[in-house]
Amino acid sequence: MARHRNRRISALAVVCLAALATAGCLQDPNAGGSSGGAGGEVFADGGTADGDGTVEILGAFGGAEQEAFEKSLTKFEDESGITIEYTASTDFTTIVKSRVQGGDTPDIALFPQPGGLTELAADNHIQPIDTFLDYDGLDDTLIPGFFDSVRLNGRVYGAPMRMAVKSIVWVPKDEWEKRGYTLEPESIQELEKIADEIKADGIAPWCIGYESDQATGWVGTDWIEEYVLRVGGPEVYDDWVEHKIPFDDPQIKKAFDAYGEISQTQGNVFGGADGILNTPFAEAMNPALQDPPKCMMMRQGNFAISFFSPEVQQNLDDELSIMYFPPYDGGFGGTPVLGGGDLAALFNGNDEDAITVMEFLTSDQFGAEWAQAGGWLSPHTTFDVSNYPNDTTRRIAEIANSADIFRFDASDLMPKEVGSGTFWTGMVEWHRGKSTDQVTADIESSWPTS
Repeated sequence: MARHRNRRISALAVVCLAALATAGCLQDPNAGGSSGGAGGEVFADGGTADGDGTVEILGAFGGAEQEAFEKSLTKFEDESGITIEYTASTDFTTIVKSRVQGGDTPDIALFPQPGGLTELAADNHIQPIDTFLDYDGLDDTLIPGFFDSVRLNGRVYGAPMRMAVKSIVWVPKDEWEKRGYTLEPESIQELEKIADEIKADGIAPWCIGYESDQATGWVGTDWIEEYVLRVGGPEVYDDWVEHKIPFDDPQIKKAFDAYGEISQTQGNVFGGADGILNTPFAEAMNPALQDPPKCMMMRQGNFAISFFSPEVQQNLDDELSIMYFPPYDGGFGGTPVLGGGDLAALFNGNDEDAITVMEFLTSDQFGAEWAQAGGWLSPHTTFDVSNYPNDTTRRIAEIANSADIFRFDASDLMPKEVGSGTFWTGMVEWHRGKSTDQVTADIESSWPTS
């Protein structure tokens, strides 16, 4: 029965492809042509359907994450009759490019960053999703903005199967409640007033750590991204990422200076500039959990849960509270969320089984088992939140689901010379005393010209 169902899906896709020009079936409303000569309709990579009922997925996660992912596929495999072979690679970016160049593409790849996906899409190796998935149906259930990161020349080439949310502030629950601080500031300016209350109580408001060996500084880039998104709004953010405006544009410098009101104000951060640069990012929250606490707030993504001690993780709802990192008065008026995610892309557009797996992976039906194990968030507003293991994770999902706009981490979208190069090192130099003007000008001068 599974094989007949798969053939019906394939037949429907063919009918819809024929109707694209007239009825808009499965059509990307923003489609404006393809990135390659084939236009996505006639697809060269991936060969033909071999009929063996096996689909290979290449991804970057291993260990416990791989176990949770494979567990989330078990019921689907049993019901569909399709066998999924997952290949994990710690050097995913290199391996996926190497396999494409060697003509040995997987059926599906799970990209941890949009840049690698769109690079391969530009060379016509990846199938546009509007040719085989219900674009409108997906767009209706996804948090707004997810498709924007994988749109190329009007077509969308990937769909999210996992989400990370970064716009979260963590606080020690008992101490926060005991001192009567609010958990619902309406603006960053109001959050700064809470910070002043904390300082008046003799505690540093913020726990911030950038140290990450050769990647030291990446935490600071997240802070700047939060501010660009809130001060300038999503259009400025997108122009910045795409280098339609320079890195030293006044709007970007304004975001640096606004963040500096938190990170460079005397007494605001535990340990000051030295503490920021020398504290390992995974240990930034530790001083907040001491008795008495030495700092009270850490802005970090949902993945921070894995940084906490086993005891804190087991009692997460009792140990910690979270709040949404709020909008900026006088900036973008909405409620944006910064984050990331793993994006599924199809290489083999001729295999009905691969299409069926893509349909499942990118739906709100995928991930219940992974969610229950912890460490996974669905990008769909329609996902059953009762699958999440605690109230804290459900609250994070609520924050994301309520967002007006979602934007991927900018440094992951920028050229590597900047995103994982001068932007990281520039944040370090900025905290060592180099001016906003000089740091942003230095980063701008590093942007590749071709």
